[in-house]
Amino acid sequence: MAISSVTKNAVYKKIAWRLMPVLFLAYIFAYLDRVNIGFAKLGMKEEAWFNDDVFALASGIFFIGYFLFEVPGNILMHKIGARIWITRIMLSWGLISGLCALSSSAQSFYWVRFFLGVAEAGFFPAIILFLTYWFPQKRRAAMFAMFMVAVNFAGIIGSPISGWIMESTSTMDNLKPWQWLFVLEAVPSILLGLCIPFLLTNRPEKANWLTAEEKEIVKNDMEEDAQKISEKGETKNNFFDAFRTYKVWVFALIYFCIVIGMYGISFWLPQIIETIITKDKLEIGLLAAIPWSSAAVGMIIFGRKADQMQQYGKFVAAACFVSMVAFIASGLHNTNAIFVMAMISLATTALMSAVSTFWSLPSMVLSGTAAAAGIAFINSVGNLGGFISPEMFAWFKSHFDLGAGLMAAGVSMGIAGSITLLVSRK
Repeated sequence: MAISSVTKNAVYKKIAWRLMPVLFLAYIFAYLDRVNIGFAKLGMKEEAWFNDDVFALASGIFFIGYFLFEVPGNILMHKIGARIWITRIMLSWGLISGLCALSSSAQSFYWVRFFLGVAEAGFFPAIILFLTYWFPQKRRAAMFAMFMVAVNFAGIIGSPISGWIMESTSTMDNLKPWQWLFVLEAVPSILLGLCIPFLLTNRPEKANWLTAEEKEIVKNDMEEDAQKISEKGETKNNFFDAFRTYKVWVFALIYFCIVIGMYGISFWLPQIIETIITKDKLEIGLLAAIPWSSAAVGMIIFGRKADQMQQYGKFVAAACFVSMVAFIASGLHNTNAIFVMAMISLATTALMSAVSTFWSLPSMVLSGTAAAAGIAFINSVGNLGGFISPEMFAWFKSHFDLGAGLMAAGVSMGIAGSITLLVSRK
């Protein structure tokens, strides 16, 4: 018996309301603990052992630990389930993020940031893989966007909160403001991590909150996806298949280029605002929320439209090119505060739209263990761009200015768009 689209929509809406708020909150806390170093820098620069070079290396070294443990972490998640694995990740990264407050030298700061990357390794690809268990291909871009809009909310909510913590704790004697920042923003991750086993279900067939009919709808849609991929001759199922297909390597390169732009904004936006507009930390936090607010709206609309058109490669390429133009424009005219904020907002909106829609591409050719390994590999290699980006911005700042760093981020986005356009034509 044919099932109406209304019935299917109701089933997937039910699943989304059950899972997405939990995943959304988890990613907000994860991203905030990863990038709050950008706000901490506003206070840490007063430490004798801290400077721009230390900041750049500490920001980037996170991704080395992340890179080394990403693939094995996602394989483990695929084997033992999301509930246990995500709980482990959240508790360990929350504790280690709080330990950043104990840093007393560049070396100790490097080590705690490295182990923060190790602790968080596998979280993002685990969620991407987890969502492929619950949503068929034609619904994934919207779900990926809904999940990744948490990055924007980390900026919208986290930036003002971080600015407020830095400003309001400036008169306290027991800890310095940057130490309070690391400690207080670690607490939500630990608390949510303790709740994850009670909030998530590993697979649709295990969900006692779905009826037998609803489980059957999801199962049939997944089987239909698998059949379509098989007919194209592109299906990859086992661990080694993930590394035998050239597209996985190309996707990793594309994501690497996109991540350079993403973490350029994530780590350096507070400094850009401080340099161009204001030195008041609370005002910096409020202004830093503007680009992320714009992106939160844009990427949801973009993801839904990509699902409707089923042209994911072209949508990703178009978003990359828009981001490229906006980054370069902001770098060329970096003395006009209003223009820079407008262009950075446009660049961030297009960039985050590209990121969320991008993750529909690997899931079109990977499944099973290959999906676990391939998605983790793409994310780990791509996130090495998070190591390059802070160093790149620091170099441009010392030799030219931050505007040159923004232009370099634009070039990276242009490369990502060009490669995506080429591979999507094949």
